[in-house]
Amino acid sequence: MASTYSFDIVSEFDRQELVNAIDQARREITNRYDLKDSKTSIEMGENTITIETDSNMTLQSVQSILQTKAAKRNLSLKIFDFQKAESASGGRVRQEVHLKKGIDKEIAKDITKLLRDNIKKAQASIQGDAVRVSAKSKDDLQTAIQVVKSEDWPVALQFTNYR
Repeated sequence: MASTYSFDIVSEFDRQELVNAIDQARREITNRYDLKDSKTSIEMGENTITIETDSNMTLQSVQSILQTKAAKRNLSLKIFDFQKAESASGGRVRQEVHLKKGIDKEIAKDITKLLRDNIKKAQASIQGDAVRVSAKSKDDLQTAIQVVKSEDWPVALQFTNYR
């Protein structure tokens, strides 16, 4: 009996690394001369980050700092979904940043279609917010990973449970 090998394609991020990146961003904001008096706050919720600062210009600087710190901690910038900035009390600016986790149905369908069209010996199936890929040969799985990586997806993808 031939055994099959499989792996999962998921979209998630290391929450602790994100907490560390936000902490580093807060420290840099309090130390930077141009941001020191802006009374900027970065609050992290379950699935969102809220940035509040005194102007649109400082908001762009804070976004840049946050993205830089996240990138240094090997977090994909695709996890950030920056919403429209809105006015807050006292002439300040507030922005919600949604954290993207999981593969939605449309992207999962696109991934399975891509694999079905390009690799005949691998089977892809949607399982919740992940895609399971299985094949009889590990070489086919390696090829599947390369095919998926060659596309530019709107979410960060990781390959887990390789067996």
